[in-house]
Amino acid sequence: MKKVVLAYSGGLDTSCCVAWLQDRGFEVITYTADLGQGINFAQLKKKAKRCGVKKAYIVDLKDRFLNDFVFPALKAGAIYEAKYPLATALGRPLIAEGLVAIAHKENAQYIAHGCTGKGNDQVRLEVSVAALDKRLKVVAPLREWELKTRDDEIKYAWAHNIQVEATKKSPYSTDLNLWGRSIECGVLEDPANAPPPDIYKLTKDPQKCPNKPLYLTIGFSKGIPVRLNGKDSKAVSLINRLNKLAGGCGVGRIDMVENRLVGIKSREIYEAPAATVLYLAHQELESLILDKESAQFKKQVAEKYAQLVYNGLWHTPLKAALDKFIDQTQIRLKGVIDLKLYKGNCVCVGRRSPCSLYKKSLATYDKGDKFDQSAANGFIKIWGLPYQK
Repeated sequence: MKKVVLAYSGGLDTSCCVAWLQDRGFEVITYTADLGQGINFAQLKKKAKRCGVKKAYIVDLKDRFLNDFVFPALKAGAIYEAKYPLATALGRPLIAEGLVAIAHKENAQYIAHGCTGKGNDQVRLEVSVAALDKRLKVVAPLREWELKTRDDEIKYAWAHNIQVEATKKSPYSTDLNLWGRSIECGVLEDPANAPPPDIYKLTKDPQKCPNKPLYLTIGFSKGIPVRLNGKDSKAVSLINRLNKLAGGCGVGRIDMVENRLVGIKSREIYEAPAATVLYLAHQELESLILDKESAQFKKQVAEKYAQLVYNGLWHTPLKAALDKFIDQTQIRLKGVIDLKLYKGNCVCVGRRSPCSLYKKSLATYDKGDKFDQSAANGFIKIWGLPYQK
């Protein structure tokens, strides 16, 4: 019998994929990466077994996800189209690595996923799988089956006795990991519609948040967050805590129309409390430490890095080369950033670093000014020389 390893979330799409693949003669092995979805994985495994799956792999990858995927993107300052912190996109190459590993272990010839033909994730998974082992074949049920709408999928699930959370009344497609949550479909497909309040799970309505601001301090070492409010913290604990604190202040809601890789525009809602806080803090620390040329060039690198992640090109030579440059810029990036969170807003209110290039004696207009203002005359003359007529 043909063996296929299915990237399995237990949601509507992948639940239907199990039955569809089995109907076509595949022995289905499911693979689930725990990236901080916060679900009951024991129940997920039971659900897979009820669907006739003989082997269901669930692997805890939260630490690796943060340290090897999220934090490199954070150090790069990679945010797609100035809004999206790439939570889902960063998880896909790691999931692809797991799919390939299980396929090798089980001698499977096929990889399967529940991505649609108009989405980005199909590209991210398949390009990564091919980069890791081009001999593996990919089966994409949603690009082939006769189910044209989510309503069709719900009916198909009911017909196959598959329990799913999606309903005709609440047809949203969501994805969640430690770095953020994405929500699409339903009324959100019309960009003129305001997001219904019930779609948000990680962030509180800013209007209902406390009337007093919350102050946080984030400590960094080599560009990586390692302390929260003065206490050392491991990656998973720090991100979980920030998600709770920032989400409770309504920080991290993102509503955007983005350009998908396949050439269409898509209206997406994201929740990313920890990511929003950390990207701001990291940026503020870089403003204090990086020299002008490095800081300005790195912005170009950040945009390219975000495009590579979004477009599924994690396992590529260019991405590896950019990591080398980025790591070089982060060697001296240590210090503490003070933040104020209040009713959906997050602002920096203080910056401190032993590696700071900011010199008060050069910037001040008060006593203690050591800047040689007489040097400005010659500087201006030479700087403007090419433009004199």
